[in-house]
Order: sequence, then C-alpha cells, then structure tokens
Amino acid sequence: MSGRRGGAGDVLYDDLIGLWQEGQRRLAAAEPADRSAMDRVVDELVVQLRRRLGGPFTVNELARLYIEQGTDWCFDIAVRAAPNRPAAWDLTTVAGAAFAIYARQAIDYTTGRRTAESD
Repeated sequence: MSGRRGGAGDVLYDDLIGLWQEGQRRLAAAEPADRSAMDRVVDELVVQLRRRLGGPFTVNELARLYIEQGTDWCFDIAVRAAPNRPAAWDLTTVAGAAFAIYARQAIDYTTGRRTAESD
C-alpha cells in the first residue's frame, strides 16, 4: 500500500480516529470479567493488522485498510481468541481499540493526529 495517495484517502484517518478511540474508551470501561478476554482479542487483531500492512505504514494506509476490508474479518479472530466470551466479540470495541493501538506504530503518528508531512 505504500506510496498510494489520493483525494478522499487523505482525510480517512481524521475521519476514523475518533471511532477507533471510542473503541479504546469502551474497552477501558468493560466489565472486569470480560476485560482480559477483550484484551486477548485486541492483541490478536493487532498481530493480524501487522500481517496485513507489513512494514512501515502511514495512518492513512491503515485507514484505507479499514475502509477497504472492513472489520468482518475481525469476528472470526475474536471468536477464536475468546470462544466463551461474547462480550469480546463486540467489533466496535475490540476492532476499534486494535486499530487505535496499531495507528500508534504508523510512521506519521503524532498524539492521534497526522504529522504535517502527511497532509
């Protein structure tokens, strides 16, 4: 995905980061009985994001992956990682949190906003 640029893609991250951060907030507020299962799911989703994006990536490349592939693929991972915890299958929470966490590894991540160079 490296090097791809284009009109609407330039604002994807700014449009999505709030949704992803909401997933992190929901994760933090989860019932203690469900939290460890949800954390396992998030960890597995981050591993899968690393596989899907590969080496260095930008926040907009991550956003494009989210838009193009959606989060349906996350459900199978969630069920596999936490088979007896349906609360850990809430993709708004676990996928959102995973994308927010993985965004921090982007080459242009700066406290939840794109750096000036990526504008």
